[in-house]
Amino acid sequence: MDTKILHPSSHPIPFSGSRYGVTEKKKAELDALTIKVMDAQYEVNQYQAIVISLTNKVTNFQGYLALADATRTETLNNKNLAKQLIQSADGLRSDSKIAFGEMEAANTKTVTLSAEIKLVIDVLIYTAEMLNKLATSVTRKKALNPLISDELVSLIATAGADANSAVALSLVALKSSFVAESSNIESVGAIGLAYTQAESLYKTMTDGAKSLRQLFADAYTRAKDNYKRMEDALAIATAQLNEATANLNSAQVKLKSLQSGLAAANAAALA
Repeated sequence: MDTKILHPSSHPIPFSGSRYGVTEKKKAELDALTIKVMDAQYEVNQYQAIVISLTNKVTNFQGYLALADATRTETLNNKNLAKQLIQSADGLRSDSKIAFGEMEAANTKTVTLSAEIKLVIDVLIYTAEMLNKLATSVTRKKALNPLISDELVSLIATAGADANSAVALSLVALKSSFVAESSNIESVGAIGLAYTQAESLYKTMTDGAKSLRQLFADAYTRAKDNYKRMEDALAIATAQLNEATANLNSAQVKLKSLQSGLAAANAAALA
Protein backbone atom coordinates (compact mmCIF):
# COMPACT_ATOMS: atom_id res chain seq x y z
CA MET A 1 0.00 0.00 0.00
CA ASP A 2 1.34 3.42 -0.98
CA THR A 3 1.91 5.91 1.83
CA LYS A 4 1.77 9.64 1.02
CA ILE A 5 3.29 12.31 3.34
CA LEU A 6 0.88 15.22 3.45
CA HIS A 7 1.09 18.62 5.15
CA PRO A 8 -0.15 18.25 8.78
CA SER A 9 -2.67 21.09 8.42
CA SER A 10 -4.80 19.20 5.89
CA HIS A 11 -4.45 15.52 6.74
CA PRO A 12 -3.55 14.39 10.25
CA ILE A 13 -0.69 11.92 10.30
CA PRO A 14 -0.10 9.42 13.04
CA PHE A 15 2.37 10.56 15.68
CA SER A 16 5.01 7.98 14.80
CA GLY A 17 4.90 8.91 11.10
CA SER A 18 5.12 12.61 11.89
CA ARG A 19 8.09 12.00 14.15
CA TYR A 20 9.84 10.10 11.41
CA GLY A 21 9.24 12.86 8.88
CA VAL A 22 10.56 15.55 11.19
CA THR A 23 13.69 13.54 11.94
CA GLU A 24 14.47 12.95 8.27
CA LYS A 25 13.89 16.60 7.50
CA LYS A 26 16.29 17.71 10.24
CA LYS A 27 18.82 15.18 9.08
CA ALA A 28 18.54 16.47 5.54
CA GLU A 29 18.94 20.03 6.78
CA LEU A 30 21.94 19.04 8.85
CA ASP A 31 23.43 17.21 5.87
CA ALA A 32 22.88 20.26 3.68
CA LEU A 33 24.46 22.56 6.26
CA THR A 34 27.37 20.15 6.66
CA ILE A 35 27.96 20.17 2.89
CA LYS A 36 27.85 23.98 2.88
CA VAL A 37 30.34 24.07 5.74
CA MET A 38 32.60 21.66 3.87
CA ASP A 39 32.32 23.74 0.70
CA ALA A 40 33.04 26.92 2.69
CA GLN A 41 36.03 25.23 4.37
CA TYR A 42 37.32 24.15 0.97
CA GLU A 43 36.93 27.71 -0.30
CA VAL A 44 38.78 29.06 2.75
CA ASN A 45 41.58 26.53 2.20
CA GLN A 46 41.87 27.60 -1.41
CA TYR A 47 42.07 31.28 -0.53
CA GLN A 48 44.57 30.54 2.24
CA ALA A 49 46.81 28.73 -0.25
CA ILE A 50 46.47 31.65 -2.67
CA VAL A 51 47.28 34.18 0.07
CA ILE A 52 50.35 32.18 1.16
CA SER A 53 51.54 31.91 -2.43
CA LEU A 54 50.99 35.62 -3.11
CA THR A 55 52.63 36.58 0.20
CA ASN A 56 55.74 34.67 -0.87
CA LYS A 57 55.52 36.30 -4.27
CA VAL A 58 55.29 39.80 -2.75
CA THR A 59 58.21 39.03 -0.41
CA ASN A 60 60.32 37.88 -3.36
CA PHE A 61 59.46 40.96 -5.42
CA GLN A 62 60.29 43.17 -2.44
CA GLY A 63 63.73 41.56 -2.38
CA TYR A 64 64.10 41.97 -6.14
CA LEU A 65 63.03 45.61 -5.86
CA ALA A 66 65.56 46.28 -3.07
CA LEU A 67 68.30 44.70 -5.19
CA ALA A 68 67.19 46.68 -8.25
CA ASP A 69 67.21 49.87 -6.19
CA ALA A 70 70.75 49.15 -4.96
CA THR A 71 71.86 48.48 -8.54
CA ARG A 72 70.15 51.64 -9.74
CA THR A 73 71.92 53.69 -7.04
CA GLU A 74 75.28 52.09 -7.84
CA THR A 75 74.98 52.69 -11.57
CA LEU A 76 73.91 56.30 -10.92
CA ASN A 77 76.98 56.80 -8.75
CA ASN A 78 79.13 55.28 -11.49
CA LYS A 79 77.52 57.55 -14.07
CA ASN A 80 78.17 60.62 -11.91
CA LEU A 81 81.74 59.46 -11.27
CA ALA A 82 82.27 59.04 -15.01
CA LYS A 83 80.92 62.54 -15.52
CA GLN A 84 83.41 63.90 -12.99
CA LEU A 85 86.26 61.98 -14.64
CA ILE A 86 85.26 63.34 -18.03
CA GLN A 87 85.24 66.87 -16.62
CA SER A 88 88.70 66.25 -15.14
CA ALA A 89 89.95 64.84 -18.45
CA ASP A 90 88.50 67.80 -20.30
CA GLY A 91 90.19 70.18 -17.84
CA LEU A 92 93.50 68.36 -18.23
CA ARG A 93 93.15 68.47 -21.99
CA SER A 94 92.33 72.18 -21.94
CA ASP A 95 95.11 73.03 -19.48
CA SER A 96 97.72 71.02 -21.34
CA LYS A 97 96.64 72.61 -24.62
CA ILE A 98 97.03 76.08 -23.13
CA ALA A 99 100.37 75.14 -21.56
CA PHE A 100 101.54 73.66 -24.85
CA GLY A 101 100.65 76.85 -26.68
CA GLU A 102 102.34 79.01 -24.06
CA MET A 103 105.48 76.88 -24.10
CA GLU A 104 105.63 77.03 -27.89
CA ALA A 105 105.23 80.80 -27.73
CA ALA A 106 107.91 81.01 -25.02
CA ASN A 107 110.23 78.83 -27.10
CA THR A 108 109.66 81.04 -30.12
CA LYS A 109 110.48 84.11 -28.05
CA THR A 110 113.59 82.43 -26.65
CA VAL A 111 114.78 81.56 -30.16
CA THR A 112 114.14 85.13 -31.25
CA LEU A 113 115.95 86.47 -28.17
CA SER A 114 118.94 84.24 -28.88
CA ALA A 115 119.12 85.56 -32.42
CA GLU A 116 118.88 89.16 -31.18
CA ILE A 117 121.59 88.56 -28.54
CA LYS A 118 123.78 87.08 -31.29
CA LEU A 119 123.36 90.26 -33.35
CA VAL A 120 124.22 92.39 -30.33
CA ILE A 121 127.30 90.29 -29.68
CA ASP A 122 128.39 90.68 -33.30
CA VAL A 123 128.04 94.46 -32.98
CA LEU A 124 129.86 94.47 -29.63
CA ILE A 125 132.71 92.36 -31.00
CA TYR A 126 133.04 94.68 -33.96
CA THR A 127 132.93 97.70 -31.66
CA ALA A 128 135.51 96.16 -29.31
CA GLU A 129 137.82 95.43 -32.26
CA MET A 130 137.48 98.99 -33.50
CA LEU A 131 138.16 100.40 -30.04
CA ASN A 132 141.17 98.14 -29.59
CA LYS A 133 142.54 99.25 -32.97
CA LEU A 134 141.85 102.86 -32.06
CA ALA A 135 143.55 102.45 -28.69
CA THR A 136 146.62 100.92 -30.38
CA SER A 137 146.74 103.73 -32.93
CA VAL A 138 146.35 106.49 -30.31
CA THR A 139 149.04 104.91 -28.12
CA ARG A 140 151.48 104.90 -31.06
CA LYS A 141 150.65 108.47 -31.94
CA LYS A 142 151.04 109.46 -28.29
CA ALA A 143 154.57 108.09 -28.43
CA LEU A 144 155.28 110.29 -31.43
CA ASN A 145 153.31 113.28 -30.23
CA PRO A 146 153.43 113.99 -26.50
CA LEU A 147 150.78 116.67 -26.93
CA ILE A 148 148.06 114.04 -27.28
CA SER A 149 146.06 114.08 -24.05
CA ASP A 150 146.73 111.27 -21.59
CA GLU A 151 143.05 111.49 -20.66
CA LEU A 152 142.08 110.67 -24.24
CA VAL A 153 144.39 107.67 -24.28
CA SER A 154 142.95 106.46 -20.97
CA LEU A 155 139.37 107.03 -22.10
CA ILE A 156 139.87 105.03 -25.30
CA ALA A 157 141.56 102.20 -23.38
CA THR A 158 138.71 102.15 -20.87
CA ALA A 159 136.14 102.07 -23.69
CA GLY A 160 137.91 99.12 -25.27
CA ALA A 161 138.00 97.25 -21.97
CA ASP A 162 134.30 97.99 -21.40
CA ALA A 163 133.50 96.74 -24.87
CA ASN A 164 135.37 93.48 -24.19
CA SER A 165 133.48 93.10 -20.87
CA ALA A 166 130.19 93.71 -22.67
CA VAL A 167 131.08 90.99 -25.18
CA ALA A 168 131.81 88.56 -22.32
CA LEU A 169 128.52 89.39 -20.56
CA SER A 170 126.64 89.02 -23.82
CA LEU A 171 128.17 85.62 -24.35
CA VAL A 172 126.96 84.60 -20.88
CA ALA A 173 123.48 85.89 -21.75
CA LEU A 174 123.54 83.96 -25.03
CA LYS A 175 124.56 80.78 -23.20
CA SER A 176 121.67 81.25 -20.76
CA SER A 177 119.34 81.79 -23.69
CA PHE A 178 120.52 78.56 -25.31
CA VAL A 179 119.97 76.68 -22.01
CA ALA A 180 116.47 78.15 -21.73
CA GLU A 181 115.78 77.23 -25.34
CA SER A 182 116.88 73.64 -24.72
CA SER A 183 114.72 73.46 -21.58
CA ASN A 184 111.77 74.89 -23.50
CA ILE A 185 112.18 72.30 -26.22
CA GLU A 186 112.09 69.51 -23.63
CA SER A 187 109.09 71.11 -21.93
CA VAL A 188 107.27 71.52 -25.24
CA GLY A 189 107.87 67.84 -25.96
CA ALA A 190 106.67 66.74 -22.52
CA ILE A 191 103.62 68.99 -22.53
CA GLY A 192 102.86 68.01 -26.12
CA LEU A 193 102.90 64.36 -25.08
CA ALA A 194 100.69 65.14 -22.08
CA TYR A 195 98.26 67.02 -24.32
CA THR A 196 98.13 64.14 -26.81
CA GLN A 197 97.45 61.64 -24.03
CA ALA A 198 94.81 63.88 -22.44
CA GLU A 199 93.10 64.30 -25.81
CA SER A 200 93.15 60.53 -26.38
CA LEU A 201 91.77 59.88 -22.88
CA TYR A 202 88.96 62.40 -23.38
CA LYS A 203 87.96 60.85 -26.70
CA THR A 204 88.00 57.36 -25.18
CA MET A 205 85.65 58.55 -22.46
CA THR A 206 83.27 60.53 -24.68
CA ASP A 207 83.33 59.43 -28.34
CA GLY A 208 81.23 56.62 -29.75
CA ALA A 209 78.75 54.03 -28.51
CA LYS A 210 81.48 52.20 -26.56
CA SER A 211 82.77 55.26 -24.74
CA LEU A 212 82.89 55.14 -20.94
CA ARG A 213 80.27 57.85 -20.73
CA GLN A 214 77.85 55.92 -22.95
CA LEU A 215 78.54 52.59 -21.24
CA PHE A 216 77.82 54.03 -17.79
CA ALA A 217 74.75 55.87 -19.12
CA ASP A 218 73.41 52.66 -20.70
CA ALA A 219 74.03 50.71 -17.49
CA TYR A 220 72.06 53.30 -15.51
CA THR A 221 69.22 53.25 -18.06
CA ARG A 222 68.98 49.45 -17.83
CA ALA A 223 69.04 49.64 -14.02
CA LYS A 224 66.22 52.22 -14.03
CA ASP A 225 64.14 50.12 -16.43
CA ASN A 226 64.68 47.00 -14.33
CA TYR A 227 63.70 48.89 -11.17
CA LYS A 228 60.51 50.10 -12.88
CA ARG A 229 59.64 46.54 -13.94
CA MET A 230 60.21 45.25 -10.40
CA GLU A 231 58.16 48.14 -9.00
CA ASP A 232 55.25 47.39 -11.36
CA ALA A 233 55.46 43.66 -10.63
CA LEU A 234 55.41 44.31 -6.88
CA ALA A 235 52.42 46.63 -7.26
CA ILE A 236 50.51 43.97 -9.23
CA ALA A 237 51.42 41.21 -6.75
CA THR A 238 50.44 43.44 -3.82
CA ALA A 239 47.06 44.20 -5.42
CA GLN A 240 46.52 40.50 -6.03
CA LEU A 241 47.43 39.72 -2.42
CA ASN A 242 45.05 42.40 -1.12
CA GLU A 243 42.23 41.01 -3.24
CA ALA A 244 42.97 37.43 -2.17
CA THR A 245 43.16 38.49 1.48
CA ALA A 246 39.80 40.22 1.18
CA ASN A 247 38.33 37.09 -0.42
CA LEU A 248 39.83 34.95 2.34
CA ASN A 249 38.36 37.20 5.02
CA SER A 250 34.91 36.99 3.39
CA ALA A 251 35.22 33.20 3.06
CA GLN A 252 36.28 32.90 6.72
CA VAL A 253 33.30 35.03 7.83
CA LYS A 254 31.00 32.86 5.71
CA LEU A 255 32.56 29.68 7.13
CA LYS A 256 32.16 30.86 10.72
CA SER A 257 28.54 31.77 10.03
CA LEU A 258 27.82 28.35 8.52
CA GLN A 259 29.68 26.60 11.34
CA SER A 260 27.60 28.51 13.88
CA GLY A 261 24.43 27.59 11.99
CA LEU A 262 25.43 23.93 11.87
CA ALA A 263 26.26 23.92 15.55
CA ALA A 264 22.91 25.47 16.38
CA ALA A 265 21.11 22.98 14.13
CA ASN A 266 22.91 20.04 15.76
CA ALA A 267 22.02 21.39 19.19
CA ALA A 268 18.37 21.79 18.15
CA ALA A 269 18.31 18.27 16.71
CA LEU A 270 19.59 16.84 19.96
CA ALA A 271 17.15 18.88 22.07
